[in-house]
Amino acid sequence: MSTEAKRAPAQKQKEKGAPSNNGADAAPANKLAETTPAIRLELLHSMLLQRRFEERCAEAYALGKIGGFCHLYIGQEAISTGVMSMIRPDDYVITAYRDHGQALARGVSPRAVMAELFGRADGCSGGKGGSMHIFDAKTNFFGGHGIVGGHVPIAAGVGFAIKYRRGNQVCVCFFGEAAVNIGAFHEALNMASLWDLPVIFIIENNRYGMGTAISRSTANEDVLVRAQGYRMEGESVDGQDVFAVRDCMARATERARKEKRPTLIEMRTYRFMGHSMSDAVSGTYRTKDELEENMKRDPILLLHNRIFEGGELTEGDMHKLDDEAKAIAQDAWDFADASPEPALEKLYTDVYADTSS
Repeated sequence: MSTEAKRAPAQKQKEKGAPSNNGADAAPANKLAETTPAIRLELLHSMLLQRRFEERCAEAYALGKIGGFCHLYIGQEAISTGVMSMIRPDDYVITAYRDHGQALARGVSPRAVMAELFGRADGCSGGKGGSMHIFDAKTNFFGGHGIVGGHVPIAAGVGFAIKYRRGNQVCVCFFGEAAVNIGAFHEALNMASLWDLPVIFIIENNRYGMGTAISRSTANEDVLVRAQGYRMEGESVDGQDVFAVRDCMARATERARKEKRPTLIEMRTYRFMGHSMSDAVSGTYRTKDELEENMKRDPILLLHNRIFEGGELTEGDMHKLDDEAKAIAQDAWDFADASPEPALEKLYTDVYADTSS
């Protein structure tokens, strides 16, 4: 399934920062052939782990073990898996509140993520952040931010820090399509393009901002057109196809490292659960038929079928991978359940950073 070129004129533009055809003039690549069998199984395992982990999160929330808000990533795993597989350990990731799957794909410990969801001391944010604030400095995973669009300028700031230090890392910033209407989004993209910052801005377009369809909230549903407004490269891809995601990210990371230029990517996807656990399935804003039709393009099923058709995977292998993912999710649950509550004095820690040394 090929990556769709950005919706803009195909003629290559040479001036600095002007949108191009994003590789549309290059020979099409067989993205499946560009990966090894081991990588393909690793991608499948990552997606399965995210799915089984979040299914247990839904159970834990129903039992009252997870409090507050809880936004599940089920249906969007090809994006997190494809993106994280194409960046380096020293790169940076910033995201919004639908962050569990992205954290797991980045390599944050399932135990630490589940303990954070349970509000326990062994959580990656000490049990004080919860579902919407998954942070892990060891993997350069900087949130989990609850304010829609509020984290996009932080990504620009990280990009500026990379440039200031003369590094060649990239910063990846995830957000939903509703965030493109937020003022902070426009300010951040303007600065990123003006200052040549190595930031990859990823719109996870699942078509609904909470329960509001994009057609009801956005005057121009072509969210990618915003790239042209800031002389920034833009590309739209099938976010259910992990190989299309990887292919697009290969171009964006090369651009960020070599040209020090930002990219705006629309990854078209669909969430199978509701906006949050208070809207567990579909609410009243989308039909059962719409949900069922989109579930036919489950990213895990698509990847499984492509590997299976290639003869690399038997149903027995698939069951084994699935059992391993379920076991890791159960282990994370058990670890979180046994973790202590944060001590009362922890309320006053992590408020300010100590910059005296």
